[in-house]
Amino acid sequence: MMRSLYSGVSGLKNHQVRMDVIGNNISNVNTHGFKTERVTFQDMISQELQGASEPNERIGGTNPKQVGLGSLIAAIDKIMTQGALQTTGKNTDLAVSGEGFFVVKDGDKQFYTRAGAFNVDKNGFYVNPANGLKVQGWNSRLDESGNKYINSAGSLEDIVIPLYSKEPARATQNVDFQSNLNASVAAVPPDATEEDIQRYINDPDPRQRRGHVTSINVYDELGNTRQMGVEFYKMRENVWKMRFKLEDSSQVSVDVSGTGGENTSVSGNTELEVSFTPDGKIISVSDGVDSQTTGKLKADISFRIPGNPTAQKFSLNLGEAGLVGGITQFSSDFTTKAVKQDGYPMGYMESFSIDNTGTVTGVFSNGVRQPLARVALANFTNPAGLNKEGDTMYSSSLNSGEANIGEAGSQGRGKINAGLLEMSNVDLSDQFTDMIVTQRGFQANSRTIVTSDQMIQEVLGLKR
Repeated sequence: MMRSLYSGVSGLKNHQVRMDVIGNNISNVNTHGFKTERVTFQDMISQELQGASEPNERIGGTNPKQVGLGSLIAAIDKIMTQGALQTTGKNTDLAVSGEGFFVVKDGDKQFYTRAGAFNVDKNGFYVNPANGLKVQGWNSRLDESGNKYINSAGSLEDIVIPLYSKEPARATQNVDFQSNLNASVAAVPPDATEEDIQRYINDPDPRQRRGHVTSINVYDELGNTRQMGVEFYKMRENVWKMRFKLEDSSQVSVDVSGTGGENTSVSGNTELEVSFTPDGKIISVSDGVDSQTTGKLKADISFRIPGNPTAQKFSLNLGEAGLVGGITQFSSDFTTKAVKQDGYPMGYMESFSIDNTGTVTGVFSNGVRQPLARVALANFTNPAGLNKEGDTMYSSSLNSGEANIGEAGSQGRGKINAGLLEMSNVDLSDQFTDMIVTQRGFQANSRTIVTSDQMIQEVLGLKR
């Protein structure tokens, strides 16, 4: 009878713990990033009244006689299934679709969370505004050419999003040409004067026109805009002349050898000859002294601007020899133009966006988009083994495994969704059903104690 009393007590305690867990699940039904928990029971050690016996020639074997001493809590498991994603429209809110946790830091302490209700503080740090913990990832760096890149193999650092910061002006370094020169037009006579050439290039009648004019804006080191004009005209079959003008610049020189204005043999030269195969593919470019016939065909334009004695330079990319990716010569309308240049003036960061890889891209007033940072994700061999630290955060434990930190979308890590938050994965119908079962189990165990008490009273009443 005493055994049944203690068995009933163990049942009461265990069902009370199960009710505590259910209550915690229900209270967090609307907590972003919360993961529901469950309690599993196992029976306690059993007292052996008689051991098992082995069968022999006369009689068969007998089973052991054991009396159980109650129940134990086997585990309180975290159910790490995906919660539903809720749209918030706030671009600093993040949700993980798939495996992984955001990494946040408090000094030297590192925590992990699925709750991505983040914001930018006054110093530009990307933080959890509820507790001030800083979101971890990798900020962008400048390479030797001045281009921004993100090294996801580096050490984690506090993410900084510098709203309204300046993006310095960048001088044009490359101008790309594409499209077509009309192979059907006649060549300009070799004895044509400059006036004749201009008339042939700009003739209002397309049937009489023997050339083409295009322009593109380029930028110097201060971000000043300068219009580069280019004139094309046909010299002879499959050979065209390119002539360059750069607004408000002096000592303009075009050079195939890549020495800029330093090559005195072509100093002041502003013309190139471009040759094509009979089937319209570019095969060479020449400045009259040097030429290129293989690989990527390009020339350098060097120039000086008032007040700056240092020559500036950028490259003209005309296409690859034998291919049709750059300038071509087919019997179609003139469409050749400079389609792209990589310079820009100074600008201010006005907004930012976050993509599925967690890359934060800044949008500047000059139209430039630059990578600013990348949010890190961590996954674990056994995420259910993490320790709960409050504030919907976890820390690693002896059984969770070490955090495997890297980019979203790689090595089993999920994708990041901006403008959404992950809801709790608590299922109320399951919780209320478990509540009913737990209540009945608690009541049944209380009956065990009451009945055992009545039996003890009967024993005590035997002597009256």
